[in-house]
Amino acid sequence: MLKKLTTLSLAVGLLLGSITCACAIDFKARGEWIMSYDYGMNGGFTGGNGQTGFNSNGASPFKGEDEFNVRQRVHLQLEAVASESLSGTVFFEIGDTVWGKDSTGGALGADKTIIELKQAFIDWVVPSTTLKLRMGIQALRMPSFTTGSNILGDDGAALTASYKFNDNVALTAMWARPFNDNYSGYQNGYHGHVNGYRSNYMDNMDMAALIAPLTFDGVKITPWAMYAAVGPNTFGNGNFDGLKAGFTAQGTTWMGISAGMLPVGGALHKDGTPVNKRLYEYGNALWLGLTGDITAFDPFRIAWDANYGSVSYGDGHYNRHGWLVSALVEYKLDWGIPGIVAWYGSGDDGDPSNGSERMPHLSVINTHNDFSHFAFNGSPYLARERWLGNQMSGTWGIGARLKNVSFAEKLKHSLRINYIGGTNSPTMAKRYMTPFGDTNYRNAVVGPNAQGPGMGPMYLTTGDSVLELGLTNEYQMYENFKIFMEAAYIVPWLDQSRSVWGTSVMNGIGGSDDVRDPWSVNLAFIYTF
Repeated sequence: MLKKLTTLSLAVGLLLGSITCACAIDFKARGEWIMSYDYGMNGGFTGGNGQTGFNSNGASPFKGEDEFNVRQRVHLQLEAVASESLSGTVFFEIGDTVWGKDSTGGALGADKTIIELKQAFIDWVVPSTTLKLRMGIQALRMPSFTTGSNILGDDGAALTASYKFNDNVALTAMWARPFNDNYSGYQNGYHGHVNGYRSNYMDNMDMAALIAPLTFDGVKITPWAMYAAVGPNTFGNGNFDGLKAGFTAQGTTWMGISAGMLPVGGALHKDGTPVNKRLYEYGNALWLGLTGDITAFDPFRIAWDANYGSVSYGDGHYNRHGWLVSALVEYKLDWGIPGIVAWYGSGDDGDPSNGSERMPHLSVINTHNDFSHFAFNGSPYLARERWLGNQMSGTWGIGARLKNVSFAEKLKHSLRINYIGGTNSPTMAKRYMTPFGDTNYRNAVVGPNAQGPGMGPMYLTTGDSVLELGLTNEYQMYENFKIFMEAAYIVPWLDQSRSVWGTSVMNGIGGSDDVRDPWSVNLAFIYTF
């Protein structure tokens, strides 16, 4: 009997111990619901089918959409916190769901697989130290105090280590693997490969970065550097040989990243025809940055980002290098924050055979550009955006803004005005719009709306400019619920001479040199907890 009682006592003790351990984990949930009603006409060059350039262009995120759309998104983040030294986080995204669209789960019935894993990582601290580590799928952001990163702003697999030396100096080191084992080789080959071009061969990209935040009284400065080794098959989809074809008529489908890591149109000869040379060695990419934020002269605030990037491959036709600087000056008043913004990014010269002179970038899909909510990737709540592209390479601009003006309780407004020009040579645009004598190549490179691959929704030359106007209104109805309304309008002045975007060029590809003003109005309802 005593033995049975002892065994029972041990079992109960173990059970209570396990319950105690389970209860020691603190579970936290955070989330966000967005309901967005959007109406707009996103103009540009009109194609032969009458669609506007932005709506029908393959580079546009809103290709083929109606002028009025309703979409929604849910974010759900769960944290399991054991202590200040150990926790785990998983972050899901449900949507974007477009009302009525079956593939997004918005049609009648609503049963679709639309749950996405955004992030999943663990945080832990090395015992008896202040060294913090994060392992897993996490937010990858390069430092920025102005526009948000124009190089890397997305989620990816990485290991980051952060150490704080004192109140003024810290250091973060990162190793990330954004791509690996995605190249499937030749589809019709023996055991998945032909002539040695086997699947998953030299298709990885590995990155390492160092970020050193320096914080002083009223001054923040962050120098940083990042290197990436780029496998020759990193961007291949299995139909052809990774970087061999570039953007040619051979039909290679590219991941979104490749457009920012290669010249416009891929590797080209001086006359614009494709090089068609396979690469056998890893490419080398390097980015350097220096960002700063000065509030020591309060109520003035001065901030800047200075970035340089280059990527070089075994053949110089594929190379890309360039720089981008941005700055802002603000003055904080009781009723609002007026400010001036400016930026300049290097652009392509007129010779396609020497690669690109625009700064390379990875993915910036999760960067919300604070300078521009419509021309670039700036809208925070499911509105139409990126009329010029995700990021600012190949452009320059100057603007004025008035933020957080409030005339009534819980209601604030912000106004933006930007004048934006291009820094790319008109010769490059002319080359892409002029037939090269290769009809198949021309048809693959230039769509019906005057855009070549890698040019983005709109490629601005030194002869082009646009004026962007934006107004945002935010009403905090409840502590966790707000209504956000944004209106934006762009006036484009594009070089319609016969040598660039004019009739002689556009007629050659069945298009029209008509230019329409894009605009958008978005009403969003946001519930957060």
